[in-house]
Amino acid sequence: MIPKNNSNVLKQLSFRLIVFSLFVVLVSAACSKGGSPGGGGTVTPPTPPAPTEDAIVFTYDIDPGSNIYAALGTSQEVKISVTSKMPTAGVITDIVVKKDADGSTVSSSTLAASTMVPINGMITNLAANVVCTATITVKSATTATNTTTKTFKIARK
Repeated sequence: MIPKNNSNVLKQLSFRLIVFSLFVVLVSAACSKGGSPGGGGTVTPPTPPAPTEDAIVFTYDIDPGSNIYAALGTSQEVKISVTSKMPTAGVITDIVVKKDADGSTVSSSTLAASTMVPINGMITNLAANVVCTATITVKSATTATNTTTKTFKIARK
């Protein structure tokens, strides 16, 4: 027979063993590497948002005022300056000139991506006394939605 003091000691040891076992089981469950949420699986960091570009703002050196710009020959140079922060990959510039009378295209050019200003463009095939609308479109080489367009009237004297 076990003396009474030893019996209490065994009960205390058994209780401590049970508590310790439960603690180990709970800690093991909390630290397991499961794929379920909260299971401590591999965490993939979120992808950082792409840096946004400033909206393109530009000017050009032809100033028709409120009238029609009078070109002196069949061609007219136009210098375009991007005044906003230049997109990293640069800008692509389109220059399209159409006759006001019938909408037919007089000249059209697309200038390769450039990060340098001014951007030199050329309007060609201007006929005497034919009023045209020139449309200059400057767009980011990387962000298709970052586009700005300006128009002006032009005719050869």
